[in-house]
Amino acid sequence: MSVDDHKRAAGQAAAALVEDGMIVGLGTASTSEFFVAALAARKLTLKCVATSEATAALATRLGLTVIDLDDAGVIDLTVDGADEIGPGLALIKGGGAALLREKLVWEASARCIAIADATKTVGPFGRFPLPVEVVSFGHASTARRLAAVLQRQGIAAPPVLRTKAGQTVRTDSGNVIYNVACGTIADPPALAAALKAITGVVEHGLFLGLAQTALIGTDEGVRTLHP
Repeated sequence: MSVDDHKRAAGQAAAALVEDGMIVGLGTASTSEFFVAALAARKLTLKCVATSEATAALATRLGLTVIDLDDAGVIDLTVDGADEIGPGLALIKGGGAALLREKLVWEASARCIAIADATKTVGPFGRFPLPVEVVSFGHASTARRLAAVLQRQGIAAPPVLRTKAGQTVRTDSGNVIYNVACGTIADPPALAAALKAITGVVEHGLFLGLAQTALIGTDEGVRTLHP
């Protein structure tokens, strides 16, 4: 089976857990797209909150009803991909440049499920570059302060501005993203707190204590992980 087969299996398994009448949070990027497609195919009566403009467009095109987060109240279930899954279901997210909106939706949800292929589960946590979303104004100045905080946390790698085809990547909120090649994150809660304390940092890609379940697609089927 290919990686896409694993992603599809995880997305389909998550879609099978959705019940008629739910308010559902929809994640962003490739694995979440498989979930959205599988969910639309079930033809349930749902209201959905999208974590990005791209996901909202996909969901609408497939016939799902998309509402604003402010109109949702408590979201029953959010299903979203993960770039890395560590011990206790600590996650790194943000490869799809939607980490701020993703975290807003996750924190408004009664239950969150991460879906991924088997390559996303690791031993030492921190292999995937950690995204840090930064306000566009004065972002290079913020990046210098970010680098100093990272060094105090034992992370020597400098933050690198994310670009694509030579252009700075902008989030749906107009912010920029710096990637940090941490290698290993020894104390995720301490790093999360230090990053949030930096003026100009909007959000980081550490999702800690938010996922109740992870569904991992493998050649042997979908494996379920709990904290």
